[in-house]
Amino acid sequence: MDSRRKRIIFRSQHRGMVETDWFLGRFAEHFISDMTDAQLDLFEALLEVGDNDVFSWVSGREPVPSEYQNDVMDLLIDFNHRR
Repeated sequence: MDSRRKRIIFRSQHRGMVETDWFLGRFAEHFISDMTDAQLDLFEALLEVGDNDVFSWVSGREPVPSEYQNDVMDLLIDFNHRR
C-alpha cells in the first residue's frame, strides 16, 4: 500500500471523536485500496471537515451539503447504514 493511502487510513482512525474514528476508519480500511486518485481527493477533503458535521451527515441528522455530495459520500453513507 502506498504512503498516501496509509496516511489517509491513519487520519481516518485518529480524528478525535470516537464515532467518526470508528466509521471513517472502517470505511477507509475497507475501500481505500480500490479508490481512484479522484476518490482519494474527495475523501481527503472530507477528512478536513469537523467530526460533528461528518457524523450528522452520515447519520442522516443533517443533509449533506452539495460540495460534499459525491460518490465517496454515497459509498460512506451506504457502508455505514449496512452496519
